Amino acid sequence: MTLTTDPHVAMIRPVVPRTPEGCDECLRLGTTWVHLRLCLTCGHVGCCDSSPMRHARAHAHAVSHPIVQSFEPGEDWRWCYVDETLV
Repeated sequence: MTLTTDPHVAMIRPVVPRTPEGCDECLRLGTTWVHLRLCLTCGHVGCCDSSPMRHARAHAHAVSHPIVQSFEPGEDWRWCYVDETLV
């Protein structure tokens, strides 16, 4: 698999997960998630596109924070929602 050089990587900051126990919105709403994603600009933890609510993507588009990292144990990949590619 080839990774691209994405211009949005400049938005990556050192972050601390705001809700390490799960998806911020799902925890408040009492909904479930499949997998978690960590926003690499602000630390928001949201649920993935396979989850019913897709909060990580919604957050990325609402606040223009394009890059997330998997927040699943043992996974170490990043995704850009703007360019729809691994970074």
